[in-house]
Amino acid sequence: MLGIATTDSEVDVDNASIADMWNRLTGSQPDPPLWLVGLVGLLALGAVLHGPTWRVARNTVTIAHEGGHALIALLTGRKLDGIKLHSDTSGVTVSRGRPHGPGMIFTALAGYVTPPLLGLLFAVLLAAGRITLMLWFSLALLAAMLVMIRNAYGALSVIATGATIFAVSWLGSSTVQAGFAYLAAWFLLLAATRPVIELQRMRARHMAPSSDADQLAHLTGVPGLAWVSLFGATALLALLAGGALLVPDVSVPDLPVPPGF
Repeated sequence: MLGIATTDSEVDVDNASIADMWNRLTGSQPDPPLWLVGLVGLLALGAVLHGPTWRVARNTVTIAHEGGHALIALLTGRKLDGIKLHSDTSGVTVSRGRPHGPGMIFTALAGYVTPPLLGLLFAVLLAAGRITLMLWFSLALLAAMLVMIRNAYGALSVIATGATIFAVSWLGSSTVQAGFAYLAAWFLLLAATRPVIELQRMRARHMAPSSDADQLAHLTGVPGLAWVSLFGATALLALLAGGALLVPDVSVPDLPVPPGF
């Protein structure tokens, strides 16, 4: 039998490293300066409005969209066959189960509402100073999604996104981490509305007969336009709530009061 001796000092170092990592993950970080929050917000808005940038950045929204479908499918007891992400920023999530009923309805509903709600969750974490936790939570979501990816482009997209987040969280300074985290939250909140607008344009041209909204109309009897409106309302409400959380309180300094007043 081979014995391995472990000294108390080695155990203490290991425990200290684990404790340090845990404190780093769950601890709070100071709020970034207002100018940084505003700058990354403008960058996120520019990424949404600028066509060439949007065609690349939209992959992030698609990852969240398809991840939402997959998560709800699993939570409602459906069998998830896999997720595919395509280079045109479209995606498809295939699950098996009853073709009708609440499970199918919530699975179809989840896609368009997930990006804004995820952005709102990120804003809640950032407002509480949990910058590192937000970044590592994103990594955990991507790792879970990677297991379900069924095509090369999809795997590459998820890995590249995860590698970027890991590099920032592990190598970046506190300012870089804060800027990146706020950029991600702003982008999801601001970007959530554009796919809804694009969806309705395609529906108006009869180019999306199998869209999530039309599937929901078939499942529930509620018109597709009502579901599109729900998607848009969710995105706008999340943007208002998330934006209020992301912008730190600006306190006005007390002015000196002249003697005699």
